[in-house]
Amino acid sequence: MEIDILIDEFTDCLVERVSGKRVETEYRLRTVPIKPKDYKRWKFDWSKTEKKGYGIYELFLSNDDAVQGRLSLKIDGGVADVDIVETAPQNYGHTGKCQGVRGHLFAIVCQISRESGCDGFVAFTAKSDLSRWWYANNGKEKNQIV
Repeated sequence: MEIDILIDEFTDCLVERVSGKRVETEYRLRTVPIKPKDYKRWKFDWSKTEKKGYGIYELFLSNDDAVQGRLSLKIDGGVADVDIVETAPQNYGHTGKCQGVRGHLFAIVCQISRESGCDGFVAFTAKSDLSRWWYANNGKEKNQIV
């Protein structure tokens, strides 16, 4: 499975790709267990991360219940440990509905880390060839603090 985690743009909110309009967002921690219908067409099986004890946070446009992206994390040893970050299927690629989803999700992780007393420290283990790319382009070993 190939996962596209390229951060397309850093924005203070999301941007509708067609209009270029900035849209306000909000995120929420899921309070009910995730079901297969909730992640149909998504690349990850979100029930697996939930079973490992990670909380699932969902990103929404303000006043819209359609999920724009998800992340799973838990606070572990003074670090926000991220298991999965994924944009919603309607935002895949360069023709997706909204820009900035991935960067926005990582900003949420950093905010939760700070609010949880972790000083913004985040751990994320790549699930694809991102590790090799990172090492080739940055000279850092997998799991090395950058």
